[in-house]
Amino acid sequence: MQVYQPTENHVKIIGRTHWVKDVLWLALSGGGVEFSLRGRTARVTLQGDDVALTGNNLARIGISVNGMRVIDDQVDQPLKTYTIFESDTDQAVTVRITKLSEAAMSTVGIREIAVESAEGIRPTPRQLHTIEFIGDSITCGYGVDDEEALHSFSTATEDVTKAYAYLTAEQLEADYSMVCYSGYGIITGYTENDQKLTTHLLPDYYEKVGKSEGKFGNSLLPQEVPWEFSRFTPELIVLNLGTNDDSYTKDDTAKQADYAANYTQFLEKVRSHNPGSTILCTLGIMGDRLYPHLEQAVDRYSRETGDSRISAMKFEVQLEEDGYAVDFHPSQLTHRKAADRLTAEIRKLMKW
Repeated sequence: MQVYQPTENHVKIIGRTHWVKDVLWLALSGGGVEFSLRGRTARVTLQGDDVALTGNNLARIGISVNGMRVIDDQVDQPLKTYTIFESDTDQAVTVRITKLSEAAMSTVGIREIAVESAEGIRPTPRQLHTIEFIGDSITCGYGVDDEEALHSFSTATEDVTKAYAYLTAEQLEADYSMVCYSGYGIITGYTENDQKLTTHLLPDYYEKVGKSEGKFGNSLLPQEVPWEFSRFTPELIVLNLGTNDDSYTKDDTAKQADYAANYTQFLEKVRSHNPGSTILCTLGIMGDRLYPHLEQAVDRYSRETGDSRISAMKFEVQLEEDGYAVDFHPSQLTHRKAADRLTAEIRKLMKW
């Protein structure tokens, strides 16, 4: 068996990651690695964070071989080794390790990859395109594996690969990076008491590797690590923020104007780090009341800056007959329909 670290000369790194003491740490939804080999055996050792032993909202990971998920688990130990492939003869395989659950609750590290292969492992090729998705619980795939609307959140039922953003990237053959947190917004997180929840603002963490209760290597919080934007250059950025803000703004025009003004400011921040990207602003799957104010924010930003590489698109509001996931979040069917809608818009916008 040959043992490899998940470095860029051995694997394709997906999403925002950070190295701590020879371990590649993942926080955000969809983060991971992909590699190919020709051989007989492959094992992966993952490292749990300080949340791993609590049993509470553990990091959920998925490992696929040739597109088929072979491991679906929550990391509940400091070290956990998975045999992901075994054969009596040499086989050509592609392996993808993906963090299925979101950053806020827990993180997970990839410690080593051990294979029985004469040629070792190598990164899979880059995809045709690159997209960054910025969003909230909808982008994370909140509750998508539990289509009981009255159930409560758990990372065990969260799977980013079944959500619209991941599905869109698949359809467009795009490498992606996700920056998404359940309950987060532009001016407030989700609130039920008409007060702003200012601890849950996505713009506050956009420039960080992540934001989590789980520490990398039990010592470093992801929000303490600045993200190096040069590591991933998206051709397209898709924003889907406003669903949680609507819990506060409701029909109050002053609050809606506050959302629009701060949305414009966030666009300026996003553009400052991504000067060459096209930006597509979306909203509507769990309600479209704020969408006109999003459009106003986009129009204002474009007028004030002269930036023409920005547009807006309204999603269709989810239908009751398509079912709901936990807390009335989108069902798998709704996510697939939203992915088709977004994919069509991106093909038209980007000429892909």
